[in-house]
Amino acid sequence: MSSKLRILVPVKRVIDSAIRPRVNKAQTGVETQGVKFSINPFCDIALEEAIRIREGSKSLVEKIHAVSAGSIKSQETLRTALAKGADESTLIDVGDKDLEPLSVAKLLAKVVEAQDSNLVILGKQAIDNDSNQTGQLLAGLLNWPQATNASKVEVEESSGSVTVTREVDGGSETVKAKLPLVITTDLRLNEPRYASLPNIMKAKKKPLKVVKPDDLGVDVSSRLEILKVTEPPVRQAGIIVGSTDELIERLKSAGAV
Repeated sequence: MSSKLRILVPVKRVIDSAIRPRVNKAQTGVETQGVKFSINPFCDIALEEAIRIREGSKSLVEKIHAVSAGSIKSQETLRTALAKGADESTLIDVGDKDLEPLSVAKLLAKVVEAQDSNLVILGKQAIDNDSNQTGQLLAGLLNWPQATNASKVEVEESSGSVTVTREVDGGSETVKAKLPLVITTDLRLNEPRYASLPNIMKAKKKPLKVVKPDDLGVDVSSRLEILKVTEPPVRQAGIIVGSTDELIERLKSAGAV
């Protein structure tokens, strides 16, 4: 490979996946007060994959740079990424503003330029908004090839190309592209590691740069307005039938058969 990998891994701070989100009283979004936050699971997988690529060939990867766009509290998420193996990080401080995928992609494109990244590995979606758009938008802005929903990633050091197996309806598909490249990760790509206590302590000394959207020359104004957020309707309780005949009769009476 003519040049080493400079991997950028975006990570997002989200409500912990083990917690059931609740709509806030104002019905403007989910309740965030007194709720545990953690790294988005798909982002965690992306970070793990970047670390595994380096572990597979230490001479192949020049650096792994983690980036997050969020409030100042997202520093915790970046410190977790640094403790797991990222070398340095950047926080784009947007306060409490909820960013839309296009704004995130524009910010990431600026960081890619600043870091001279040639490989971006990011989760296919965040579990808070489930947009599944940022990776595709970023590839479009950069005019780079993209491989989405990756379940396997293989870097060919000699040719400078990357082979990605991705999940599609009814099976899997294998694509191959040369760097630079954007990859979005699926759940079955790997199992993320835990950060050890010594690495958590070491992460406190790793670089964490804080910038504002204005520093990057990006307008993050919202294009959409959330009018109202409500809980899904409560499902009615099911019933237990005593026989197949009773089941058929009930299905007929409900117009299901």
